[in-house]
Amino acid sequence: MAVNQWQQYWGLDPQITFLNHGSHGACPLPVLAVQQQLRTQLEQEPVRFFMREFEGLLDQARSHLSQYVHADPADLVFVPNATTGVNTVLNSLAVTGNLDQNSELLTTDHEYNACRNALNYLADRTGAKIVVVKIPFPLQDAAEINQAIIAAITPKTKLVLIDHVTSQTALIMPIQELIAHLNQLGIPSLVDGAHAPGMVELNLRELGATYYTGNCHKWLCTPKGAAFLYVQREFQATLRPLVISHGANSPRIDRSRFHLEFDWMGTGDPTAYFCIPEAIDFLEKIYGWEKIRQDNRSQVLAARKMLAESLEVDLPCPESMIGSMAVIPLPDSFPTPAPGQLIPPVQEKLFHEYAIEVPIIPWQSNSPQPQQLVRISAQIYNTPEQYQYLATALQNLLSKV
Repeated sequence: MAVNQWQQYWGLDPQITFLNHGSHGACPLPVLAVQQQLRTQLEQEPVRFFMREFEGLLDQARSHLSQYVHADPADLVFVPNATTGVNTVLNSLAVTGNLDQNSELLTTDHEYNACRNALNYLADRTGAKIVVVKIPFPLQDAAEINQAIIAAITPKTKLVLIDHVTSQTALIMPIQELIAHLNQLGIPSLVDGAHAPGMVELNLRELGATYYTGNCHKWLCTPKGAAFLYVQREFQATLRPLVISHGANSPRIDRSRFHLEFDWMGTGDPTAYFCIPEAIDFLEKIYGWEKIRQDNRSQVLAARKMLAESLEVDLPCPESMIGSMAVIPLPDSFPTPAPGQLIPPVQEKLFHEYAIEVPIIPWQSNSPQPQQLVRISAQIYNTPEQYQYLATALQNLLSKV
């Protein structure tokens, strides 16, 4: 199968056709080498590292990231993943959000399952009601999304939780207009931006979300365990980390309480955070971030069109809602997962019979029968031939059912 010059920078198994960058990302080898250097530095003198070097390295990483996402460093803290970021906000709201049985927490039926579970937990603790807005899918126009969400807002709405890029359906949600509307109403917004950094151009100052959390280990290609939480200044005083540690009663006045609490929650491996500047700079140097976003989008649009034609199915959303991922519905004749089955049978066959790593996602569509979606990702190490190989594999499997 054809290769490209960018594959040399990743350590991906050459025997696997890897079309699933979106799930956990993949880190370039030169960035991993920097992480190993940092780990060696840590282990050579752990006390020196944590007591004398840690904060400087953390501040450097925060400053570099803040420039990339267009935010003030004072408003950013690090968390290991976006799910932790969402849980952090919701856990604090359970204590300080004045939520009760007359409160409503708004989300959509496209929300990531882990974060929806966290919202369920908040509702169970406070008595608040969860209002789930059904977003049409397939859909013809992004405007349908905000129309449905805004129509569901009531005087009882206390929070809106929404994905920036949905995991199941790979939609870039039109959150800019929605957040502006919420801000006018004084309703806080929590954006799960797990897929956004590196996939879409992100300007947190202009976006205006109350809370925004995003992964760096997906499309920014850092080592695993690097993410951030952005909090508007006026909401920082009531936000507490999931782990209460030394910062809670620190007498220091050289750092904000927000940073004192979040920056140190106990001993761990912080090197993934410290590699964020290296990942940003490395990919900018070899390819350029604007070109990465454009080329990944072009590749995934071409691939989804080809796959839809091959499977004789309709495209489920307009091109304007696609970034570096896309989903294509599978014909109904493909076998569906049994209740409780972790990996769908089509995904297992693609992996074990064709060495293709790509997710198959069960989706409850508007039809009575649950639908299955194949979700493709595009990163610069992917090639058009890989998606054509996937199309051939799916056709072969379809011919056997």
